[in-house]
Amino acid sequence: MQISEAKAIVTGGASGLGLATAKKIVADGGQVTLLDINQEQGDAAAAALGEASSFVATDVSSEEAVNSAVAQAAQTMGGVNMLVNCAGILGAGRVLGRDGPMAGESFIKVIQVNLIGSFLMAKAAADRMQHNEPNDEGERGVIISTASVAAFEGQIGQAAYSASKAGVAGMALPIAREFSRIGVRVMTIAPGIFMTPMMEGMPEAVQQSLAAQVPFPPRLGRPEEFADLVVYIYSNTMLNGETIRLDGAIRMQPK
Repeated sequence: MQISEAKAIVTGGASGLGLATAKKIVADGGQVTLLDINQEQGDAAAAALGEASSFVATDVSSEEAVNSAVAQAAQTMGGVNMLVNCAGILGAGRVLGRDGPMAGESFIKVIQVNLIGSFLMAKAAADRMQHNEPNDEGERGVIISTASVAAFEGQIGQAAYSASKAGVAGMALPIAREFSRIGVRVMTIAPGIFMTPMMEGMPEAVQQSLAAQVPFPPRLGRPEEFADLVVYIYSNTMLNGETIRLDGAIRMQPK
């Protein structure tokens, strides 16, 4: 599939990895609809990207909101053939903290946004994609979700986050197998430590310490590198049902 023909939905598209991905898609000639819970940032991002983009304020953990946003995106772009799930929250905290056990609601919230939100988006987007005209390879669309290296080496305090991201990685293969009948590929990217707005807010010393943990290159990942992989996955038909680590060979320590 050609990125210039992409009609993409990008969740978490108002900042970080999502915004970098949207910029890459638009720069390569595609259309994009940004979904994000932050109205102000979303409006600003869409305006900066120009006529090939639009924004829909969306809580991805709400099935009703997701279905409405996907319908609106399909109407604006004249269809949907690409979904990139970047929306997510951290929700860091120990299971048994100094102030007592973690509240169940805290764990549930992370699962709802990161895992269930990715599922709801994939379901709604695929429902639209299955009606697309297939290309010469029989493809009708591509779904790319964002996991994390924490799915495999979760640190202390990441129980909820790691569980949610492991779920994102784990559902890729069964969904890819199911969607093979409609010509929709399903992939997952598991980034390491990237320079996102959250990371930019940390002290310089903390950033340097984290960067030093990456074997090579010994630096934080750039959002543009994530976006480049998204575009490559979209263009390579053989990539399906797999999780790709994008991490500079880092393996996270317990803490």
